[in-house]
Amino acid sequence: MIRSLVVLSLFLTCGTAIAAPNDSSIPVFGNTAGKGFTLSTPTQIVILLTLLTLLPAVVMAVSPFLRITIVLHFLRQALGTQSAPSNQVLIGLALFLAFLIMQPVVMDMYHRGWEPVESGQLNWEQGFEQGSQPLKTFLLKFAREKDIQTCVEIAKSPPPRTPADLDLKVLVPAYILSELKAGFQIGAVLFLPFLIIDLVVASVTLSIGMVQLPPVMVSAPFKILLFVLVDGWNLVVGSLLKSFY
Repeated sequence: MIRSLVVLSLFLTCGTAIAAPNDSSIPVFGNTAGKGFTLSTPTQIVILLTLLTLLPAVVMAVSPFLRITIVLHFLRQALGTQSAPSNQVLIGLALFLAFLIMQPVVMDMYHRGWEPVESGQLNWEQGFEQGSQPLKTFLLKFAREKDIQTCVEIAKSPPPRTPADLDLKVLVPAYILSELKAGFQIGAVLFLPFLIIDLVVASVTLSIGMVQLPPVMVSAPFKILLFVLVDGWNLVVGSLLKSFY
């Protein structure tokens, strides 16, 4: 899985910039006969390590990680548990759920793009084009048409004839905007039942004159008990996973 994610980051961050014109072999530094000016192996390693620093941003931007983290954050706020579960636990859960969803897409990208380049069947430019197709298909499933139109207008790109003609520079921000909206919508729905409990508890405490006692301290155990009784984690995580299939 780590190797697949590295391949995904390379496809998204380097693209055709690392492709050698009319040459499918891995470039080496120097002025080779008839092959022009290319990169040495140490330079390639430096570029690879630099691209790997962008891997966290790639994972957050073009995977379900974004929606999952937003929903889990709203859930924790609705429960009123402050720092339980901790940020590390929520990030870890979101990361592995994103791996689970994206694994077929990333493996398809690896087989269609990276393996032909390694075997010399395609050059880097062709490998990037072939390998990015599964990712484009995934992004198109969840990017709203309105967001895509906005990004096309901002990029001043010509209107595509078909969805397959859209570039990643348009699809990625459109997907992020769509995921932000979806995450906030799900978070708002999660808030409603817990908000009702807060309102009921606040009304009861005020009616019996318990002004000094914060209603949050009374409602928190009831919200946690309700969440446990309905098996909330299974419902939330299961619904999130199903929303991507």
